Amino acid sequence: MDQTARTRIYDSFAAQSMMETLGAELLELSPGLVRVAAPILAGTRQQQGFGHAGLTFSIGDTAAGYAALSMLPLDQEVVTAEIKINLLAPARGERLVATGRVIKPGKRLCVVTSEVHAEADGVSTLIAILQGTMVPVPR
Repeated sequence: MDQTARTRIYDSFAAQSMMETLGAELLELSPGLVRVAAPILAGTRQQQGFGHAGLTFSIGDTAAGYAALSMLPLDQEVVTAEIKINLLAPARGERLVATGRVIKPGKRLCVVTSEVHAEADGVSTLIAILQGTMVPVPR
């Protein structure tokens, strides 16, 4: 992946006010794979004190979307057409890490997946799996 493609993704991520609000950061970027982390802040917890499913979904969708974008030409962006989530365990810990991957790249549709792990005391627990479709659109 050349520096222009990397810069495009880092700049796009920095422009997402939602990710800024969540305190999210882009940890890893390679063709077809993106890793995003976010702390479980007091304002992102649900009523029982776990990380909210909205936080889990937001970083999972974002990681999957940028994984798709990493496979596209520079004149294209992506939008989520559909994405589903299976919540597997409570989001216990200090932060969540989402790893987005491209399953099948395409000119009209990109099939993606994302796994979200909660990290607590050095232990990483799989808490959610997302699968969806990203649509390339003109930049």
